[in-house]
Amino acid sequence: MPDKSDDILTLLPSRLKEARRAKGLSLEAVSHLSGVSRSMVSQIERGESSPTIATLWNLTRALQVDFAGLLDSGEKKNRIEVLRAGDVPTIDNMGQGCRIRILSPPEDAGGHEVYDIEFDAGGTLDSQPHGRGTAEHVTVLEGDISVSSGSAHMRLHAGDTARYAADIPHKITAPDRAARVFLIVKNG
Repeated sequence: MPDKSDDILTLLPSRLKEARRAKGLSLEAVSHLSGVSRSMVSQIERGESSPTIATLWNLTRALQVDFAGLLDSGEKKNRIEVLRAGDVPTIDNMGQGCRIRILSPPEDAGGHEVYDIEFDAGGTLDSQPHGRGTAEHVTVLEGDISVSSGSAHMRLHAGDTARYAADIPHKITAPDRAARVFLIVKNG
């Protein structure tokens, strides 16, 4: 199994050089902007020297490039991640008469969350307030739902979308028949 640190050290020189050239900067200019000597910048770009984290940080700041992106092997750009229907995680202990499928990746939890929710007739997802500034966006895919946010109430039909505060008590209900919604939670 290849060592990831070796992969990074192999990619780093060319990535730094590409970033410097993309900005139209000379070795001297990068040295001046970063505080790293011209000879050290040159050695790093040729793969003759491995920079410390502090040196690398100074170089990425001077080149105005993302530190993590510079070290990314690019594997994510050339692939498609698939989560098959049977492997989608679910939340089974929330709501009544509803099945919640988590569509967003785990690393998005607490940021921008995406859910597919199926309601039985009369099913309800009654939620306590989320963090300050949190909002929800719900789109009805099938059936009809009722949405409440605080004292506001609205009835939605297939194709309708509602946006509402979720940092107060809020509820989604399928009052008459089965329904399915696409829910986005944008944490504040």
